[in-house]
Amino acid sequence: MSNSVETPVSNRASLVFLSITLLTFLAASSAPTPLYHLYQETLQFSAATLTLIFGVYALSLLAALLTVGSLSDHLGRRPVIFAALLLDIGAMLLFILADSAALLIAARALQGFATGMATSVLGATLLDNDNRKGPLINSLAPLLGMACGGLGSGLLVEFAPHPMQLVYWILFGLLVLQALFVWRLPETVSAQPGALASLRPTLHVPPQARRALWLSLPVDVAVWAVGGFYLSLAPSLVRAATGSTSNLIGGVLVAVLTLSGALAIFTLRNRPGERVLRLGAALLATGVSLILLAVHSASLPLFLFATLVAGSGFGSGFLGALRSVLPLALPHERAGLMAAFYVLSYLAFCLPALLAGNLSHHFGLIATTDGYAAMLIGLSLGALLMLSWRRPARDLVV
Repeated sequence: MSNSVETPVSNRASLVFLSITLLTFLAASSAPTPLYHLYQETLQFSAATLTLIFGVYALSLLAALLTVGSLSDHLGRRPVIFAALLLDIGAMLLFILADSAALLIAARALQGFATGMATSVLGATLLDNDNRKGPLINSLAPLLGMACGGLGSGLLVEFAPHPMQLVYWILFGLLVLQALFVWRLPETVSAQPGALASLRPTLHVPPQARRALWLSLPVDVAVWAVGGFYLSLAPSLVRAATGSTSNLIGGVLVAVLTLSGALAIFTLRNRPGERVLRLGAALLATGVSLILLAVHSASLPLFLFATLVAGSGFGSGFLGALRSVLPLALPHERAGLMAAFYVLSYLAFCLPALLAGNLSHHFGLIATTDGYAAMLIGLSLGALLMLSWRRPARDLVV
């Protein structure tokens, strides 16, 4: 442990700083979503290139989780947080300067690596500071961050000048301030040998957490597949199905999905993990079914309501998975387990959406959505049955 002696005040300040920093990373990750159609119109690239710009972020994030995801268990938390902040600052500069699809791809790749590094180390540091509030903050921050980034960026695109740069300048300023402050945090782990060896791509799941991880995985896959769809194809789907032309629609959809998820997390924060998982699976299946109904009835209000229901399933499913798995790790296993958890989550986030983006070129967006939704409904109902038939709920409650 570090030589710093934490008081309750410094611990609370650390929690606030870590939460805001995690929110900033996730807000930055969703900020480009309302801008995608402007990039397409201005830079004249194809839908296939748009799918690549979305996908390279998630793939780069996975690369970070697989390589540097547990690095802070060996070097300490502060230097790894600082490195992630520097990388994301560089990504914001690339976005500001982007005048080609190649620069956008480079910006998203760098941002993905920075976010992958940040989510594992910040998640572990939150658990170091408070093992009770840490899982709750880790559940809320991604959803609130994506809501702030999507909606905030959408509002700036609609109403502010310089829509393709302003949001990145704001994020740049926040990240610089956080990089200056991070060294004031108390270090929560001591240096450990094996830093270079930890860079080998691997997934580290402690033995005591493996059963809980596999039981919660189907729900976690389903909720992140919904998230990937919303951040890539849902704005285009709403335009195709309802004829909406608003620049705000992409940001609004992301905000409705993630804010309803955050509300579900806060409401269910004290419920047993397995019950929350079952509720998440049921709500997700219901919400996706309603999305299908909204698409085929061309109803924007029903689409927003369906997003609200699906978002509640997103939040409750994500919370149930986190509460079932993360507290089972020992302090020097936390960053590695966070990295493994997010690797599986972001595989579900990017691969189905990338597949759907490619299939939509051949079968159309509506037909592809039908198949995507059927997969999600089947996965959610299958997870619900599995959780109902396996060992009683008390075995999964942490």
